[in-house]
This record gives sequence, C-alpha cells and structure tokens, in this order.
Amino acid sequence: MQKTVEPSTFDLEYFFDLSPDLLCIAGYDGYFKKINPAVSATLGYSNEELMSAPINSFVHPADKERTAQRRDGLRKGEALLRFENRYLAKDGTAVWLSWTSIPIERDRLVFAIAKDITYRKQFEEYERISAILMRLNSDQIQNLKIGTEVNQPIKIEDISKQTTPLTNQPSESDQAWLNIFETTVRKNISRHDLNLNFISSELAISERQLFRQVNRIMHVTPNNLIRIIRLQMAWEAIATGKYKTITEISNIAGYNSRAYFKKLFEQVYGIDVGELI
Repeated sequence: MQKTVEPSTFDLEYFFDLSPDLLCIAGYDGYFKKINPAVSATLGYSNEELMSAPINSFVHPADKERTAQRRDGLRKGEALLRFENRYLAKDGTAVWLSWTSIPIERDRLVFAIAKDITYRKQFEEYERISAILMRLNSDQIQNLKIGTEVNQPIKIEDISKQTTPLTNQPSESDQAWLNIFETTVRKNISRHDLNLNFISSELAISERQLFRQVNRIMHVTPNNLIRIIRLQMAWEAIATGKYKTITEISNIAGYNSRAYFKKLFEQVYGIDVGELI
C-alpha cells in the first residue's frame, strides 16, 4: 500500500511564492495577513505598504461600494466565485482582478486567489470605444476635429481591414509590443508632434508596419488606439480624485482643447466629464 506523502511547509511556501496568480489571506478586519510576491508585483506596492493599510484603500473608487458588499457577504460565510473588480496600482493605473475567495469563519480569515484580467478588460473597452468612433459620421468627426488629433498619412482603405472581433487574448509577444506602444504614447502624451511618424520612429518601424501591427493585434487603427489610451489616462486621472477641473484632466490626457476633449468624452461615454469631478 502506497503511503501518502504530506506536503511539507517548504513545498507549500514554495508554491505560494512562485504562483503567477495573486494569492492572499485576509482577515475579517479588512487587512491582508499574508500575500505572495505576485500581489506586490502586480500592484507595485511593497509588502509593508499592502499589509499596513486597509484592503479597501487599494480598491478603485468606482468599485469600493460593491466590493464592500461582497466583503460583507464573505464575513457571513458566502464564498466568491469570479468576482471582478478594479484595484489601483501605485502608479495610478487600474488593474482588473477576478477573485475566487473562501471564508474560514472559525479563524475569521478569507483565503483568496485572483487572476489579472486587465488585458481582457482593456480589449473589451478598446472594441467598445473603437465601434463608437467608427460610427461617428463625417460631420461629427469634423466637429470634434478628430482628424487633426494625430497625423494620418495612411488611409484605412489602403490596408486590407480585418473585421473579425477580438475573441482571444494576444500572444505574450503581442502583449509586450502593445505595452511598448502604450508606454511610448503615455511618456510623450504632451508632445505637439505625437503623431504616427514620431511613434513609428520611436518603435523603429515604418508607419505602414505600425499600422499593420496595430490592426493585426487590435483590429483598430493606430489613431483610434492612441485616442483610447488618451481616454484611459483621463479616466485614471479622474479616479485619483486629485483633479478638480476639466482643463486639468484634458491636459493630462494630452488634449490642448478643453472643449474638444469634453465633446469627445461625452460622445464616447455618454456622460459630461464635469459630472465626474
């Protein structure tokens, strides 16, 4: 008869530390009691920072209320399965997490595992905003001056368009390339010459290659992807609660015209940005 081998403490700690998912043990008091390195790596805070502040302080402001409701449910013994919410990383970016959490009432602890689903959420949002931008008629585009936001030397009809919706997460290499693209846009967001020529030069590829690469991965044009990144930066700035004027938000997102930014924001999201600040 084969003897069952109990996993050693070392083996369990080894698994805990090396897991790519976010693993944590939280107390009913709302504080982390133990976290694995993936939590710090994903959110950008040190272990000390994460464990010395209430968990709710890291949750995105827009998700605090419903997250608190689910946390109350956990204290009542209700497990969580694939609950999605946003945390704010130390650099201010939103991180989407999908949680599976099990309460241990006897010890007043919650064991939880979270998967980073930020890419999937970003792509869903990219598709949604891109569809809105594509529906804008020529008069609306002229009114919003979208055509002058980023130089457009390449016409869409010059490239064979892909219309298949995004259904799969890009490969790791494509994700890495998109990260470089987004970082380039974010770092240079205030430049007056932030156009396709500049970006392609920074990425050491031609404008045509830039167009094909973005279109292949995201099924959108580079210009629309840049607009989406700008709008994301606006949302991130709003979420911090630090900025009180539309001008501040529009400047952070790289828009020189407050009126233009306000119109585009309302066109895409259906809400006056002034109501959010």
